[in-house]
Amino acid sequence: MKIIIAGAGDVGTHLAKMLAGEKQDIILMDTDEEKLRQLEENFDLMTVNASSLSISGLKEAEVSGADLFIGVTPEESRNMTSCLLAHSLGVKKTVARIDNAEYLQPKHQEFFSKIGINSLIYPEMLAAREITDAIKMSWIRQWWEVDGGELVLIGVKVRKTATILDIPLHQLDTKSTPYHIVAIKRGMHTIIPRGDDCLREYDLVYFMTMKKYIPYIRQIAGKENYKDVRNVIIMGGSRIAARTAMMAPEYMKVKIIEKDIERCHRLTELLDDRIMIINGDGRDMDLLMEEGLENTEAFIALTGSSETNILACLAAKRMGVSKTVAEVENMAYISMAESMDIGTIINKKMIAASHIYQMMLDADVTNVKCLTVANADVAEFIVKEGSKITKHLVKDCGLPKGVNIGGVIRKKVGSLVTGNTQLQAGDHVVVFCTGMTMQKIEKFFI
Repeated sequence: MKIIIAGAGDVGTHLAKMLAGEKQDIILMDTDEEKLRQLEENFDLMTVNASSLSISGLKEAEVSGADLFIGVTPEESRNMTSCLLAHSLGVKKTVARIDNAEYLQPKHQEFFSKIGINSLIYPEMLAAREITDAIKMSWIRQWWEVDGGELVLIGVKVRKTATILDIPLHQLDTKSTPYHIVAIKRGMHTIIPRGDDCLREYDLVYFMTMKKYIPYIRQIAGKENYKDVRNVIIMGGSRIAARTAMMAPEYMKVKIIEKDIERCHRLTELLDDRIMIINGDGRDMDLLMEEGLENTEAFIALTGSSETNILACLAAKRMGVSKTVAEVENMAYISMAESMDIGTIINKKMIAASHIYQMMLDADVTNVKCLTVANADVAEFIVKEGSKITKHLVKDCGLPKGVNIGGVIRKKVGSLVTGNTQLQAGDHVVVFCTGMTMQKIEKFFI
């Protein structure tokens, strides 16, 4: 597949590196010649030193023969205009990075499609949605709902209080077990579990289940003593922070601490009265204590510094905060942050890349979730008539290594998938993939 990426910023560079590793034909466009030179020297991709608003530059990138054009510069208008130009020059699909949530409303989808923009992506909105999902329950690390909660994937860090440690999974997994363990993150490795594997203390365990069984998983994971989240402190007044505050359930009391007074004024105008804006330095422990850190169930660090966010979450943990979330945009720090047990880790580059990745697939994929610390994704595939996955029981389909099918929604009813499940056309299937194996598994669904 030939893919043109316009914009060598954080999202564009990460996407180019990831897709280059997938042996795709990648062309990266930007006006920063030095940045392009470094990337071309270190990765298997081509570069074009030109503006994505330049018709001659787009022609130099041979946009007419491309399968996908991705506009991910920091400027929304540039991304949308370059997608329009690319569409008019013959590219098959376009994706534009935006920062206006209004454009994402379903009623506008047909309009944008007609003018040549096939998909819109708002990384800060996606990151905020992940954060609000993660703080709904103080004892989980990640939460992902399929079809309104017919199926739920939750990530839980198990400790010595869990009753399911050191027991082979084949003993835990019976016909009456209301969950599947689809993956385990242990240290630096992600494990697709087998029957003789056991859970160990400090494993990050991904459970696939139905909403009604969440209390049961909380019990066996030893998390019943964790307080529900009612009070939230957000350090940093970024766009992600603003969106997170907007999305937080009304029963939560949210405070945003931002040291830039002008930014505080803008946040005050943007957000409603239930959200308190405090002008100050979120690293100041005296200020945090004054604002009630000891009685706060969730602390979210969203400054522009990964190091600051990690250290702030560690400090909050030491003060007894049960739920901490850190934005870690420096890719090199993600594994370190996870090993330090700071809580939920958010990386908007990886989240955005996962959503863009689904555009490359021929199979019908309606939803993608990035599991940041596990180097994995969860995708919702729709089974097509006559596809390979329908011809055999799941255990006999020859699925590739690194793939686990956790659940299926059939006629709006969710259920777990076992090796003896026979999938049918129209099923919505939740697939766990490690190491970016989606393109290897899509052939089973088309």
